[in-house]
Amino acid sequence: MGIVITVTSGKGGVGKSTAVGNLSVGLANRGKKVVAIDFDIGLRNLDMILGLENRIVYDVIDVMEGKCNLNQALINDKKAKSLYFLPASQNKDKNILDKEKVKVLIEELKQNFDFIIIDSPAGIEGGFEHAIFWADRALIVVTPEVSSVRDADRVIGIIDAKSDKAREGKEVGKHLIINRIKQDLIKKGDMMSSDDVLTILGIPLIGLVPEDEKIVAATNSGEPVIYNKKTKSAKAYERISDRILGKDVPFVLENDSFFSRLFK
Repeated sequence: MGIVITVTSGKGGVGKSTAVGNLSVGLANRGKKVVAIDFDIGLRNLDMILGLENRIVYDVIDVMEGKCNLNQALINDKKAKSLYFLPASQNKDKNILDKEKVKVLIEELKQNFDFIIIDSPAGIEGGFEHAIFWADRALIVVTPEVSSVRDADRVIGIIDAKSDKAREGKEVGKHLIINRIKQDLIKKGDMMSSDDVLTILGIPLIGLVPEDEKIVAATNSGEPVIYNKKTKSAKAYERISDRILGKDVPFVLENDSFFSRLFK
């Protein structure tokens, strides 16, 4: 049975969809069969990050409403051939998602894929609850800012209370990705350190991603930055992909001017 990983955040604009796109490629390049699902109904960004926006014919809502079957809606990635993409609807409301229909979809995908990576809407609206309800694991993406960390803390509480596992007395495995880290601002005291964020949220770290201007260029070109092996963000996503698969990889943060070891 496949593992359902929901990637979420407390607020928008922290790099959640970028993380989904890059980690989906990272896992596929490690020999896993992966499907990335965009649950951000009405907005739809993941298709552009993967460079698949022009190949969309059907979306996840069409599948759940029976307008097409799952195979018709799945889009094979151009480069990573074991990666598939299930797009969000751009003209529907998030409230159209139905919990039981989502369950049927997820169960079918678990039969055919090693990893189901869900791009959750940010915040705590209805679409968010559907995206986290059936999760086996959750990756919470934050930036080192008070507002992002505060909202993420609330999201963690909701996952612990409202997921299917919580209802059964179990716990969704939660890990933290700290994104857009700027070492120079941390040194000046103008940005929260990784230690500060971890102390507040109290969940294990799975990734440190430095601020990287190459991500914008990658998004504009429709090719996830993880393909650009020399970039510091690509190396960060490679390490997170390894950790998802259970590999013991040291936590490091690469900077333009130096390479510092933050955690062992």
